[in-house]
Amino acid sequence: MDTTRVSSTAFDGTPHAPAHARRFVRQVLGEWQLTHLAEDAVLLTSELVTNAVVHAGTGIELTCRLDVDADPAKLEIEVDDHHPTRKILEAEPAPDSTRTSGRGLALAGMLADAWGVTYTRTAKRVWVRMELADGYDAHEATPAPPRTAPVETLHVGVVVADRDGLVQSWNPEAEELLGWRADQAIGRPLEKLVDWRGHGPYALSLADTLDLGRWRGEARMRHSDGSLLPVYVSHLRTKGQRCSIWMVVAREHGYLLTPPLRREAGRRIMDLLDQDMPFAELLDTIAQIVQMSSGGDAAYVLLAADGGNRFGVAAGAGATAGLVGVLAPGVFGAERRTPTMIEDLLAVDVELAQQLNARSLACAPLLVNGEPAGYIVVTAAQPGRFDDELTVSLQHIAGQVAGPVQRERLAEQDRAHRGRLSFLAEAGELLAGVHDDELIAALTAQLVVPKIATWAAVYLTDLAGMTRLSHVWHSEERHNSDLRKSLPAIPRTALDEVSWPVGPETVLSFPLATQGRSYGALVIGRAEPTLPLEVADLLADLCRLVALNLHTALLYARQATTSRVLQRSLLPMRVAPMPGLESAVVYEPAGEGTDVGGDFYDLFTVADHWCFALGDVCGCGPEAAAVTGLARHAVRLLAKEHYTVADIFDRLNHALLEEGEEGRFLSLLCGELTPLPQGGALCTIASAGHPPPLLLRPDGRVEAMAAPQLLLGIEAGARFYVETFELAPEEVLLCVTDGVTERRNGDRLLDDGDGLAALLSGCRGLSAHAVAERVRHAVDTFAEEPSQDDVALMVIKASAALHREGAPSPGLRSAGSGATRATREGDGFSATEPPHEVRP
Repeated sequence: MDTTRVSSTAFDGTPHAPAHARRFVRQVLGEWQLTHLAEDAVLLTSELVTNAVVHAGTGIELTCRLDVDADPAKLEIEVDDHHPTRKILEAEPAPDSTRTSGRGLALAGMLADAWGVTYTRTAKRVWVRMELADGYDAHEATPAPPRTAPVETLHVGVVVADRDGLVQSWNPEAEELLGWRADQAIGRPLEKLVDWRGHGPYALSLADTLDLGRWRGEARMRHSDGSLLPVYVSHLRTKGQRCSIWMVVAREHGYLLTPPLRREAGRRIMDLLDQDMPFAELLDTIAQIVQMSSGGDAAYVLLAADGGNRFGVAAGAGATAGLVGVLAPGVFGAERRTPTMIEDLLAVDVELAQQLNARSLACAPLLVNGEPAGYIVVTAAQPGRFDDELTVSLQHIAGQVAGPVQRERLAEQDRAHRGRLSFLAEAGELLAGVHDDELIAALTAQLVVPKIATWAAVYLTDLAGMTRLSHVWHSEERHNSDLRKSLPAIPRTALDEVSWPVGPETVLSFPLATQGRSYGALVIGRAEPTLPLEVADLLADLCRLVALNLHTALLYARQATTSRVLQRSLLPMRVAPMPGLESAVVYEPAGEGTDVGGDFYDLFTVADHWCFALGDVCGCGPEAAAVTGLARHAVRLLAKEHYTVADIFDRLNHALLEEGEEGRFLSLLCGELTPLPQGGALCTIASAGHPPPLLLRPDGRVEAMAAPQLLLGIEAGARFYVETFELAPEEVLLCVTDGVTERRNGDRLLDDGDGLAALLSGCRGLSAHAVAERVRHAVDTFAEEPSQDDVALMVIKASAALHREGAPSPGLRSAGSGATRATREGDGFSATEPPHEVRP
């Protein structure tokens, strides 16, 4: 029996080739039980390959050959390149020579028993020979005979396809196995004869597989009777003509073509570790190699999470389920340090079997310093698919990759941590200050698409526990409408129990919960079948951040509603109609989202006359609003009890002092309007520290009509007096707060140089509503910056027409209330134009 052992591989002529070669030789010598030669052999290999890269730069073929029948037994290492024009220099340059070419082969003379160079027309081969020491047991390195196969049913079909995938050769064994005659198969595309199934985003297509140098694995080929026959394929691509050669046997004979998993997959995985590729891609490729080499339906790489006590899916290949986060403990535990093979997972862990959609499972731990840092896992849908040999191979691979994967994982965790902090900081800044739950939902969906998911949907749960679909967002906006239709608008079950529509993406749901309450869920669709742990952690952090913002928005909405109801109670619901007079009011509190500030107004009827009030409380916020409510309601109540204006001031002054809050002063302008038979009204007015009212005469003159008195809430013994004047027809009375007179633009105030009086004088002939609008516009445009003070103004204009007693008189028309008219009986005075209330 020929006991010569040969193992070869090929590399591109790149700077990475020496590293690949060193790993390959170390692996081969370990399998041949020649580890005592490994150091010298690896050093020689490195020098030979480096020399070929430097001097040839072409593709390189490396061959290790062990001849145990020779006397003595010998190991040869050969390096072939495809650039024979440059000869290797001998290893004896002059001592003072500065030449560098050929120097490395001096090692061959020192470490090898023999070395040489062989030239052909197309290639150059440099080889070294190492004789094995005495006492070497050749039987230990002799391969064991293969397992006996049921030869009565064995057919080894040989199929050759060209670079385009067209069948060029079909041997009789392939005809016996698959039923197709050679004339039927030759010329057909190989893809028509193969039912090729790839799973996951990293699965290879048939065209990609044909382009590989070597590949082995399970597939299904079409029999001539139309059935699909499970087969095992050993694929080899020739270098010259680029043909693909397939050796095909029935699946039950696959072991005849299958090399030990640890030799084939282990070498490919170790080559990967020398390449500079993203960590996630590295794990996915490892999973793909293990899945294809083991013949399992799916393969996973699990990594430790939560301090190393539990393990989550970091990568998957094959028929993987939509897995996310951490798997249930049990089979994968921190105490398990040996390979495991489970023939029927359903009998051991029902939940895990459902999660993995598998019955057979084999796994091996990634041991780092004696502790499991993860697992390599292979699964199959049918029970009893794996044997103990597979677990040994998996453990061999796990031992090779554990250290490098852990180092890469730690580096990736550091990068992911920085990226997660940056992403969450961006999300927090974007969501900060947003108190609208609909806007929060829209921002959340757009944060994860397309960075993390292909599409996203946000469900919101209100205080009553009703859940509804709030917002959807797809990476291709034209699919937004279809996406919304495919998702339940109002789920009939809990969000963690909803059966999401099956589509090309894997659908995952994350709860939006904080402080023990659910505010909805974030649902995403991803093209990838699994979700890496780092992405799962990022989404969990994002969902907590969104839930906190939804909680804040809910509290803000509740507080805003309460505040709005209370604030509305501080303003009159409507302004009383005044026959014979028309009125207009402008009220603009400072501050966003504020309905009431420190300024207030009121206009109401008492018996046969009307009362009006305009005030300004010192300060702002809820405290000022409380004084506003006290003042407005006190004025109205005292006036209804027929107190005079002076008495109202006196009582309100005492009430403010009794409140006991220092600095809560109040400026107040209050007056009574009594209709006169000839038209107009008699005005009785008093001003407590308030800007004086201005009277616009028909000829354009403007006069201040009330002298300022002491502010209310300062002195208990203060006495107040009233002044009386007649508001004649066509005359306009303008009452404002200091938000108008003290409107600032740099160092200038609006009322500097009697600016407000000049403004009013230009309003001759205008209606009360038009006067109010002109003053409001002047205040708004006086400076570019918005006003920092409340603005309130009231305009009252006497009508020129007289109506007989009992005649219908126009009523009030307020902004937005329409042109309705009301009749007030018993007064005989009516307005020629209904009064107006101007609101912001």
